[in-house]
Amino acid sequence: MAYRRAVIPALVGGLLITLFLWWAGASAQALQLRGSTSVFDVDSVNELRRWLTPWSYDPSTALPSDGSVGTGADGGGGLGGGTRYSDLYHTAMQIRFAALFAFFVAGALPLLRRIPPTQGRTPATLLALWAWSPVAATLAVTVSAPWLIASRGRGSYRVLPQLAGVIASSGPVAVFLGLATALLTVVVARVTAKGADPLPRRSVPPRAARTAAGVGTAVVAVSLVVLSYQSVAAWIQTSFSGAGLLSEPGDLLRQWLLLGAWSGPASTSVGHWLLYRAADVLLLTVVWWSLRLLPGLLTRTTAPAMVLGAVCATVLGLLASQVLHMAIDDTAAVWGPVHVFSALGTGVPAALTFGVVSGLAALATLRLAGDRDPLPATAVPA
Repeated sequence: MAYRRAVIPALVGGLLITLFLWWAGASAQALQLRGSTSVFDVDSVNELRRWLTPWSYDPSTALPSDGSVGTGADGGGGLGGGTRYSDLYHTAMQIRFAALFAFFVAGALPLLRRIPPTQGRTPATLLALWAWSPVAATLAVTVSAPWLIASRGRGSYRVLPQLAGVIASSGPVAVFLGLATALLTVVVARVTAKGADPLPRRSVPPRAARTAAGVGTAVVAVSLVVLSYQSVAAWIQTSFSGAGLLSEPGDLLRQWLLLGAWSGPASTSVGHWLLYRAADVLLLTVVWWSLRLLPGLLTRTTAPAMVLGAVCATVLGLLASQVLHMAIDDTAAVWGPVHVFSALGTGVPAALTFGVVSGLAALATLRLAGDRDPLPATAVPA
């Protein structure tokens, strides 16, 4: 799909996800009403507030550095120092929503151009845009985090753990609203694609595609199997100490390096342990299958397209594993039904990190295996 056709749905999608998350943040104030606990139980209300407050313009609903729900500017939680730093908080939210729009458009534009919703690619386009939505939200939260931390009045105290807490606070709301955004964006993209020249799917040597998918999946497995092992994860989180503004980067590294957490079956039965490991197997399976199909779905296997596709594949695998965890979770009766979805969307920073490396490794493998793009005159029709 040409840029002039892809830019319209990309802009529409960026505007939609920005408006959706702004609306979600505005809804956080409704959960402070007395009647909210008569609709949901107290634990569910607190969990919903945790989801929505990262996108709220109201400083009284701001989250403290540990990610828990605060009690407002006068109750010890939320915005430190009362309203003295409310301007900084509003600046942080303006940067957050502007960055959200920019990051979504920056990813959706090449995705729509290289995976247009034509010739049987519509499901792949939908899934890619859905997976990119929580990534854009995470990047927006990361960019705006310094202003949000400063608005609490204690930005110099444990700044890196605070930064890790803010990055991890984007919540499941970006996943749910990202699906709605992807659906509407694909509808607009199919309308703009009408009348364009057909873009047939590329023929990629099966052996090269399987090898590239295996290499890319192995990169993701380094995070999921090696770094996420309990002893290794503990070493990453606790091996840094000291004083100063840049001390204790372990919490921050954990956000960007670990896709999960697992240990041996010593503390539980082997059957229960294997059941939870099935979610990890599902993650790697989704990543491998997505990377196997990705070169044939792309109109051209360029580095940006492969990197974006691998990031989306890793996020999709992560979401699939989290859905399986939800199916075997038995804490809903204790913490409320909303708590079942609380882990949805966690691990996106690590998926972004290893998705980028996975895409580059898969592309290098394809090139070494002899796969080459067709001539630009046939690969990029008007």
